[in-house]
Amino acid sequence: MLHRLAALVVLALLSGFAYADNQDFETALKAAAERNQPLLLDFHAPWCYSCYYMKKNVLNGPEWSRVERDTVVLEVDADAPEGAALKERFQVKALPSYVVLDSQGDEIGRISAERTRWQFYTELSAITSRNTSLMVLRGRAERGGKDGVEATREVLSSYLARRDQEAGLAWFAALPESGRQEAGKDARVRRRLARLELLKAAADKQPQACLAALGKATEGGLDCDSPYDFDTALQCTEGLPKAELQAALTPLRKPYDRLIADRVLGSKPGCADVRTAVFVAADYYHALGDYKAEGAVMVSAIRQLESRVFSNPKADRNAADNLRVFYEANGNDDKLDALLAKLIAAYPEDYVYPNRYARLLAKRGLHQKALPYYEQAATLAYGLNRLKNAEGQAKSLIALHREDEARRVVAEALKANGPWFPEDAARLKKLVTAS
Repeated sequence: MLHRLAALVVLALLSGFAYADNQDFETALKAAAERNQPLLLDFHAPWCYSCYYMKKNVLNGPEWSRVERDTVVLEVDADAPEGAALKERFQVKALPSYVVLDSQGDEIGRISAERTRWQFYTELSAITSRNTSLMVLRGRAERGGKDGVEATREVLSSYLARRDQEAGLAWFAALPESGRQEAGKDARVRRRLARLELLKAAADKQPQACLAALGKATEGGLDCDSPYDFDTALQCTEGLPKAELQAALTPLRKPYDRLIADRVLGSKPGCADVRTAVFVAADYYHALGDYKAEGAVMVSAIRQLESRVFSNPKADRNAADNLRVFYEANGNDDKLDALLAKLIAAYPEDYVYPNRYARLLAKRGLHQKALPYYEQAATLAYGLNRLKNAEGQAKSLIALHREDEARRVVAEALKANGPWFPEDAARLKKLVTAS
């Protein structure tokens, strides 16, 4: 592996851009320092549907070639032991995440979740062109003025990408009063603050505060990140009386309908994360008591995807995987089984779909039928996902009263991957100990 990594780095330097494997952070950082270029950490995982979207629609073409030329790019597989360690080190809480470091290794910004092509390159260009650490940006924010407002926006964006609402709100509150007042006039600052407040209210389990923050976060209209706001608010307010919740949420109905119709399921959709937008729409309509709309939005999403996915399931993996979860949520079992068979055949080198089908069969109580798919996935799985596959396989074996085989499966997975994932390893050990 180390020889292959060294060859990759040498080849990358000779070809005009630096590319490094996720196991070699120090090599990538050294390359960034030697070239005086930023280091882009691309956090992803083989099961990440949002990563599928980015790979097909964004991380390619002339724009990406320029990124590879002007930036050291390090792919970080969050399921691998080294990738998981980097994920924890940089406090990455969602995939995909793109963490940008300067040539000295200080963070200068990050992008979280999928973005459209225009959004991603606009945001990345803003981060890399300023090449300014967050520490410097915080200093600019404290000094105020036009540059201070812009710096405040960037710092708050970084806290949002980390989902570090406590620290973000505390940092803003500690700014000089004049700086807070000036930045508070900026609509983008207000929206970012509202989103941090929404996350904090949800963490503190304060439903009224969640609704208030949602109202502020949706001032001026909805954007492609608004479904995440709705999702947070809906989970936060589950215990509220139905009438009270509907009174607060109903005024946002038309804007959300427009978002779905124009930017999510329209002929020229403008939002990258169709899956979240659709599921949140269904939850939102359910909360409003509009069960017809709840079912209709799922059916619309399925119809939009079916023709292009079934004709070529490998053409757009994000779309195919979205259709998979929509089928499952909608109870279309026959179509789901047919689609999973196609996806297993389309990605024979990948553990993901045999594992997904095995788990689905086990959920239906078909443990004997699930086992061959768990076994197929086990030959392809690694790191964290091998432990998770072994957990499902062991549960099915235990359900079939084959405890000795379950212990063997667990022992093999723990020997190969247990030391790097102690919490998952402990849960796996407990599973077979209890049996």
